[in-house]
Amino acid sequence: MVQPTGNENKINRFTHIYFLGIGGIGVSALARYALVKGYQVAGYDRTPSAITEDLAKEGVCISFQDDVTTIPVAFQDAIHTLVVFTPAVPEDNAIMRFFRTGGFSVVKRAEMLGEITRQMVSLCIAGTHGKTTTSTLLAHLLYQSEIGCNAFLGGISRNYGTNILLQPESNLVVVEADEFDRSFHRLSPSMAVITSADPDHLDIYGTPEAYREAFEHFTSLIKKGGVLLMKKGVQVTPKTDPSVKCFTYAVDDKADFYADNIQVEEGTIHFDFHTPSGVTIEHLKLGVPVWVNIENATAALAIAWLNGVQESALRLGIASFQGCLRRFNVLVNTPRVTLIDDYAHHPEELRASINSVRRVYPERTFVVIFQPHLYSRTRDLLDGFVEVLSTVDDVILLPIYPAREQPIEGVSSALILERLTSPKKLLCQKEELVHTVEAHIRQAAPDEKLVFLTLGAGDIDRLLPDLTKAVLKQTT
Repeated sequence: MVQPTGNENKINRFTHIYFLGIGGIGVSALARYALVKGYQVAGYDRTPSAITEDLAKEGVCISFQDDVTTIPVAFQDAIHTLVVFTPAVPEDNAIMRFFRTGGFSVVKRAEMLGEITRQMVSLCIAGTHGKTTTSTLLAHLLYQSEIGCNAFLGGISRNYGTNILLQPESNLVVVEADEFDRSFHRLSPSMAVITSADPDHLDIYGTPEAYREAFEHFTSLIKKGGVLLMKKGVQVTPKTDPSVKCFTYAVDDKADFYADNIQVEEGTIHFDFHTPSGVTIEHLKLGVPVWVNIENATAALAIAWLNGVQESALRLGIASFQGCLRRFNVLVNTPRVTLIDDYAHHPEELRASINSVRRVYPERTFVVIFQPHLYSRTRDLLDGFVEVLSTVDDVILLPIYPAREQPIEGVSSALILERLTSPKKLLCQKEELVHTVEAHIRQAAPDEKLVFLTLGAGDIDRLLPDLTKAVLKQTT
């Protein structure tokens, strides 16, 4: 195990790490990192999932009961056990209370991640939306090149089947910088990207101004001599050290780094990538042909280029990128019906998803299935959800996924439904979704082609296996 130096003491003086919320995408990556580094690892989560199943196969002891008797004896020693938690775990959780009152060192996931970023050359990707795909694409560009990297991702890379990449010989680490609960303020970026700053998490920040100020503070954390790359037009005023180089990026608009000459050819997207030095890489093929990914690719290409990845590796990496799970995954693509799943849960993310799918399937009847995420987000961003969903002719709404929240009086999916101006709209319980989609397909005209787009950050993904089977059965 690495010997502690400076801030490393917080992690390396322990031999055991217990993770609360171990099934979460960010926490599970840290758990895998801890396993590779030789720590004993255990954890708790509320419900089983594919992630917890994989961790168990890797040797992690996981409990799904909020019961202190399920904590392995070896992890009940406060001297040797570090406890890492996600803010999604409530403070009244019995296991949390046990550790809090037992003299254990209890830290947020972001604090552990912050320690790692202080030890390495950290490339931190922040933004209301776009950060998962951008960070995963950047990690792929570096990992498959001679440069290499480590990575802690906010999604499962389809290229590698994991949310963590480790190359011990590389001192680069790609990190998704999460703004929820100000987690990204724990990081120490060498290079930082801000993809967007559309207000979100107003239950935490209170106002759009406070939300954007959090991103401004994030820019102040960039190490001296580092780099800040921001999407052109993002309403954030950098507060970087004078030694930090600041760049912009854009699509079909002049910026320091930009993409143009975009062409759609038989279901694939090609574009040219321009750098501030005058170097242009022409006719890049985008492995995941989704319009919004041109923007994500431009940011990832820029950071990879600044880290010395050569043109041949950039070209190969972009073309071979397979995307992330729950980010524009095409689950069914028959001549009659297409089923696509995306994690979008903010109005602007919905807008980007809907517009991207429309560009690829402009002639199809379009049905959006949306599961709102959080009561507070539904309340705070109601107007935005109504506006963007009203651009779709056929909308199916599922009940709100509460995640960490208790219900808020008067806030439900019906609040969105009653204000939608879509010609077709309905509220559907999760257990009714498969039958509802089957009915849509049966009622369509024989020559009518449909595209279903499922959206949301809750548990809608658990419905997808049955939904995929049902759609295939209806179309074969």
